[in-house]
Amino acid sequence: MAKYLVLIYGSEQEWDAQTPEELKAKESGHIAFSTAAGAGRLSGAELESVTTATTLRASGGDTPIVTDGPFMETKEALGGFYIVDVPDLDAAVTLARMLPELREQHGAVEVRPIVDHG
Repeated sequence: MAKYLVLIYGSEQEWDAQTPEELKAKESGHIAFSTAAGAGRLSGAELESVTTATTLRASGGDTPIVTDGPFMETKEALGGFYIVDVPDLDAAVTLARMLPELREQHGAVEVRPIVDHG
């Protein structure tokens, strides 16, 4: 088995404009994802808006610089994540394809292996 981080990106403006019906359909999609992943879904969460982010940057000295907001301006914000433990990348991608954000024009999902130092 291997662990993968599934990152969900999209436009916060588009997400904020969704109707209650669209949000309910999206929730159903995430429930289906979690059901399909079963015990392989180790963790997951929706993130607060990027406006609530705090970023620490290297300063060249001993004390990092702390700023409000995300690391960089992008049109796609990180909106949530899952950590899954599945047999291989193909299994992780198969699960990721289920995510409802991929049915939105502004949506994207990134699947990245987690380094196992064990």
